[in-house]
Parts: sequence; structure tokens; C-alpha cells
Amino acid sequence: MTMIDDFKLLEKNKFRLLPYGLATTEDEAVSLAKKIGYPIAMKIVSPEIVHKTDVGGVKIGIKNDEVVRYTYRELIASAKEKKIDGVLVQKMARKGIELIIGGIYDQQFGHVIVLGFGGVYVEVFKDITARICPITKADVREMVMELKSHPILMGARGKKAINIVGLEELMIKTCKFMAKENIQEIDINPVVFDEKGYDIVDVRFKTKVSL
Repeated sequence: MTMIDDFKLLEKNKFRLLPYGLATTEDEAVSLAKKIGYPIAMKIVSPEIVHKTDVGGVKIGIKNDEVVRYTYRELIASAKEKKIDGVLVQKMARKGIELIIGGIYDQQFGHVIVLGFGGVYVEVFKDITARICPITKADVREMVMELKSHPILMGARGKKAINIVGLEELMIKTCKFMAKENIQEIDINPVVFDEKGYDIVDVRFKTKVSL
């Protein structure tokens, strides 16, 4: 499955996503950017590139047509030796705290859901916690408090706490989604939270479970 396939499957299951589209030419990228509305982010889409930031495959805060064209060419050049599906044009996410919501199918326990401090540093900080699905709102709140970074999520140093209700909703929905679609592994990373809600920025699925 491609990134676009992953997004479409989430939309089919009523996940709320940022406006996006796939461009295969500069003109398509500009047209999508105008339709979505600036500022936008642009990302290389390739089945051979897992971590797009490692190859310079993500550009953010793009504010006009000229920069869209330049960025499109730059992204394509950065992956010239890879199979390329195109360039994702996506509305910029809100500013906030980046989390990862992940899940995996375990042969012994079934589907397990993971919550952690996300973004590009998820593998550095390794601040995660997990539960066996299905989960409740109380489980989500317990998971938040188990994270070393929980003071940040709860509003340390005068900052507002993230939208816990939105986090509960998204995590419970993710558990149900994994079971319904027989997902082997999923990483929703990052999903950006502030006090008002959240934006799903990127998602990656692995193979489905054979039941």
C-alpha cells in the first residue's frame, strides 16, 4: 500500500485528515496548493523511502506558487534513484506537541496499541507505553501519565494541556480500526496535538494479519 492508499483507508474509516493530494507534475502541485490553501507541506512519496526526513524528503511552511515549483523539483531530485509515486501536497498542521499512536498485532495478545512522544525523535527518546486492545478512556489517561513527557502534555510551565478528549477518541478509534481492517502494524506519526484538537500528519501501515 502507498501513503495515499493508507490515507484513503483512514478516511474510509472516518479518521479526520488534513486536506491533501498527490502531484505528479509541478503544475499539479501548484493547483493542489491553491485548492488546499497556503501554507502547505510537501513530501516525497516513494515505497522505497520509509523515513522521508532522512533524505530531505519533507519541506514545510511553503507559502507561494514559485516555492511550490522549486520544492517539487528539489524533492524529485532528492529521490532520483528511487521509485517515486509523486509528491504529497498537504495543508500545514497546527503547532503543538507531536505524538505517535502506533499498533501491532501480537500472536499471543492480539492487537496492542502504543502511545508515545512522537515526531522525528521517537526512536531517540523511546518514551512510550502500551495496552492490549480494546481500550477505554481511563486506559488512555493512565497511558498519558505513564509517559516521562506527561508534564508537557498536561501543561507544564504555563502551557495549555493537550486535548485529552481528542486523544481518547483517536486511540479508541485506532484500536477498532486495527481490528476491523486486520492491520498487522500501524504508525500514526506524528499526530500533532494542542489544546483544541489534533492533526494527523503522517501514517504508515505494514502488512495485514492473515486470519
